[in-house]
Amino acid sequence: MNTIAKKSVHEGHYVSKNQLDTLTSAYKQERWVNNSDQLGRSDSMSVWLTVEELENFLERVKINGGNGVRLHFAVHGENPVIAEQAGMQTVVMVANRSKDGSLQNAKELYTEINGKPEVIAYLPAPLCPPMCGGGLGGGIDGLGKATLVVRGDNSMEII
Repeated sequence: MNTIAKKSVHEGHYVSKNQLDTLTSAYKQERWVNNSDQLGRSDSMSVWLTVEELENFLERVKINGGNGVRLHFAVHGENPVIAEQAGMQTVVMVANRSKDGSLQNAKELYTEINGKPEVIAYLPAPLCPPMCGGGLGGGIDGLGKATLVVRGDNSMEII
């Protein structure tokens, strides 16, 4: 297994429930409402994956000499694996390697598949909405406190 000297820069931090609510409420008002208006339906607000999926991805990163992961914001194309996700935002986890463990020197990590280089990246599947705990069309439990958002036409909605 490839290893890299442990000089990682830990810049993230845990947040309180109040901080989480503040961050998600700001997102809903500043980004989600415009995205949803443009899409013509509710855009996603979260991506879900199992601990096992996350551990498997991290293990693949480590096996290939990686020491970091970038979360790229992305949008599903017109023909995603799950049809209801067409046009919706998501995230893609991309393996990175940095010689000194810093973000400034991090580069995408590649592996060889069928004799060709391929980036190590993972796209979690369930987006909420439309898949929120209660299945397709279910509620939006777990997405922070309810937020009153003001749309571009000055209409209001509680999400």
